[in-house]
Amino acid sequence: MANVFYLNSIEDPALDVYARLTEAQIRNRLEPEKGVFIAESPKVIRLALDAGFEPVSFLMEEKHIEGDAKDLIARCPDVPVYTGSRALLQSLTGYALTRGVLCALKRKPPKALGEVLNGATRVAVLDGVVDATNIGAILRSAAALNIDAVLFSPTCCDPLNRRAVRVSMGTVFLVPWTGIPTLSEGGLRLLRERGFLTLAMALVDDSLSIADPRLKRAERLAIVLGAEGDGLPKEAIKGCDHAVKIPMAHGVDSLNVAAASAVAFWELRK
Repeated sequence: MANVFYLNSIEDPALDVYARLTEAQIRNRLEPEKGVFIAESPKVIRLALDAGFEPVSFLMEEKHIEGDAKDLIARCPDVPVYTGSRALLQSLTGYALTRGVLCALKRKPPKALGEVLNGATRVAVLDGVVDATNIGAILRSAAALNIDAVLFSPTCCDPLNRRAVRVSMGTVFLVPWTGIPTLSEGGLRLLRERGFLTLAMALVDDSLSIADPRLKRAERLAIVLGAEGDGLPKEAIKGCDHAVKIPMAHGVDSLNVAAASAVAFWELRK
């Protein structure tokens, strides 16, 4: 029997995770064993559960209890389900619920870098990518285009940010990922020690074309992508084995980092 709680007010402390905690508080609250994140929509929540994440609670429109979320509730019979009118839930969260269902889940300890890179031949390395939408889109492209792992420097947006998870369509639970030290503070060295050729996606004079056949022949590639707007720091570009660019037409100087990642992942696939 589901533990369903009908809401007449949004003041219940159990709802703090959905509205009254900042992203930093959600991520760091009693870290590491008590951190949580939010997944939206039944499809994404199913992928999170399949990946072994433990649910804390559900928040959903009442119609979904016997509708789109029925299988989720049956799968997690002891997890509390909070429900109310669409207007009440939107007043709580500040946004319309995607497909009417949210789930708070416990975070897992981060994977070790060696575990994530074991057997990998194509990895993406993100440095300073702070927009959650771009993070989600890059993860989705990585999953679709067979990138083995995604590594995030400390300057990146949290991959389990609510919007990043939503935009990724749950692929954040399918592609192995973990953190890596800042590139200038050992990140590139760790990749080289594991046999990766490091490629900085950058518009510099000595960039190789991404279509250069030598790149695709490399046994292990780390595709390094930088911040929206400014791109990679100069020291990071110099520290990589090669700078690589996507040839542009019509005077366009560059692509958005998420679009550039998809092109690079496809062109440099193993």
